[in-house]
Amino acid sequence: MASMGLNLDEQKAVERFRQQVVDPSRTKLVILDFWAEWCGPCKALSPVLEKVAAEYADKGVILAKLNVDEEQFIAAQFQVRSIPTVYAIFQGQPIADLTAARTESQLKQMLDQLLERLPIEGGDAEQKADIAQLVAMGEQVLAEGDGERAASIFAQIAEMAPEDAAVQSGLIRALLAAGQTDEARAALEALPEPLRSDPLIAQGASAIELAGSGVDDGELQSLRAAAVERPTDMDAQFAFAQAAFAAGQRDDAAETLLTMIQRDPEWNEGAAKAKLLQIFEAIGLEDPWVAAQRRRLSLLLFG
Repeated sequence: MASMGLNLDEQKAVERFRQQVVDPSRTKLVILDFWAEWCGPCKALSPVLEKVAAEYADKGVILAKLNVDEEQFIAAQFQVRSIPTVYAIFQGQPIADLTAARTESQLKQMLDQLLERLPIEGGDAEQKADIAQLVAMGEQVLAEGDGERAASIFAQIAEMAPEDAAVQSGLIRALLAAGQTDEARAALEALPEPLRSDPLIAQGASAIELAGSGVDDGELQSLRAAAVERPTDMDAQFAFAQAAFAAGQRDDAAETLLTMIQRDPEWNEGAAKAKLLQIFEAIGLEDPWVAAQRRRLSLLLFG
């Protein structure tokens, strides 16, 4: 798709497509999935594509997803009239329509046939790049709140790269998000000692520790009521903040802890600040929510 005669938005769309699909397809086989948030069949197919792409990553296969509502110009160039529509892209060109492959076995059969006749590059460097892309996919799904699906993605990647700290950290945090605390703890304990000392694994360990303070809905509401009734009771505020975060209500947890720090930053040897920093570590310092809360904390501490 040439940029001549295109308006600025269309040129930007072409550039995004080049970076996300065309360039990787120079040496890889790209599974290009046209989808939309409102499309039920797309959501049913997505886990199949993700699972197979993860399994075939060491063969030079990667997955690219294109939201047709956000990238209408690109979808029009491919004449997409219904979704899901799935193409195999190699060296910038669609070489096969994979839309009919709705099961793992069907998709694998079609990929095997394509890979037999394509000069796909392999090797450790390429595999590491593929794993990094899959990890990013898993992190995105996790950030969207789908813990079960993220755990499935990370479990698949872990089979390819069992000693990758980013993969294991993602798996632990995804299991926690899916409510599988015991499984997350078991995954952490199964890691070899050298890997457990990695900072990314420490992030997962912090998340497990925080999840250990979880309470049921009735207890959470009781702690919330106590915190509201006794706004100067630091113990009540702290107990609610811990329970709120474990229940997935991180905004309430951060707001409570920041208020505590504003009122008395030295309370209990700085326990509120320490807990907030632990929450930041568990979520990840690069997370936009964490960045926003860190700015609020800095303003409190340093003006």
